[in-house]
Amino acid sequence: MVEHIPIPLRRAQVRSTTVQVGSRAASHVARRSDSLAGMGVPELASVDGAISPTTEATIPLPDDGLYRGDGVFEVIRLYGGRPYALGEHLDRLERSAAAIELTVEREPLEREIEALLEQFGDREAQLRLIVTRGGRRLALTEELPDKGETVRLATIEYTPTIILTGVKSLSYGANMHATRLAQARGAGEALLVRPDGIVLEAPTSTIFWANAEGRLRTPELDVGILDSITRRRVVEALEVEEGSYPLEDLAASSEAFLASTVREVQPVTGLDDRELSGPGPRTTEAQEAFAAVIAREVG
Repeated sequence: MVEHIPIPLRRAQVRSTTVQVGSRAASHVARRSDSLAGMGVPELASVDGAISPTTEATIPLPDDGLYRGDGVFEVIRLYGGRPYALGEHLDRLERSAAAIELTVEREPLEREIEALLEQFGDREAQLRLIVTRGGRRLALTEELPDKGETVRLATIEYTPTIILTGVKSLSYGANMHATRLAQARGAGEALLVRPDGIVLEAPTSTIFWANAEGRLRTPELDVGILDSITRRRVVEALEVEEGSYPLEDLAASSEAFLASTVREVQPVTGLDDRELSGPGPRTTEAQEAFAAVIAREVG
């Protein structure tokens, strides 16, 4: 069953004020890292170069990055405090910004990232980068979310916003709601499917699967998905067919997995009411190939 996401649009009334990035007063709102609380990763924020604990960081308002989701972001895996594919993530940040006519000051951002990571240390975590329409540069260290060893998917109907295709914009409300809809159906994550039945991706990761003959497949970029850096690594390392595939092709697969910077390669054990035998041989092959990439590029 494919569930449709309604995406309401509304305008915001704004005024000049200051917002606290991680306000303790908002403790009733669950933080991403709650599931990994107590693991000792310091959550630090750099706001235009000023570093503080995330819960004490502030940004000046008005800023359409907050009011209208007008801005861009990246999330980068940290291995022992060292960022994976930082240059490529910054390149994509610049491409996303250019697509929405937003200026990114890359050199100051690079200096601020270096200073933040020097203070952060050699821990396993993730680094979030944000550039807002108001001109703010944010870099934040975060706990790695607990995604589990495997994941079950539920299909959610989704229409890509054509003018934002390939852009990692702050307007991620529909993606996050898709995950909530999937979780309400007992799955761990959503699989986005176009109204015409073409498979897209998960809200924050790429989908791969092995067809009945064992050939590895993934949606091509032209169907309306993000040019994922981890997707690119898997495609380069393995023989992968890229195309415009209907949901029925994936549903008939022998195994599947998600791939992203944070998830790495995660086996899929089920799709809607169908069980998948994961991890299978092609998933294991992808896990080993990506581990070799990390060992080579991060050390």
